[in-house]
Amino acid sequence: MEKLRVEILNPKALKILKNLADLNLITIDTKASNSFTEVLEKLRSKANHAPSLEDITKEVELVRRKRYGQ
Repeated sequence: MEKLRVEILNPKALKILKNLADLNLITIDTKASNSFTEVLEKLRSKANHAPSLEDITKEVELVRRKRYGQ
């Protein structure tokens, strides 16, 4: 099975896709791909203590300073 992300530019295309789904040729998942914030929330829900976005930003900046010598 292959997955594709499609951006619909014309409403007629959506009708065609829905017809294909009705024929069980394709499935349509209306859930958008995970944004960075959604991924963070998912990871935080599984952890006992999750870092905040500010903590992550501080850590990234620290690593960048070490890496690039600033």
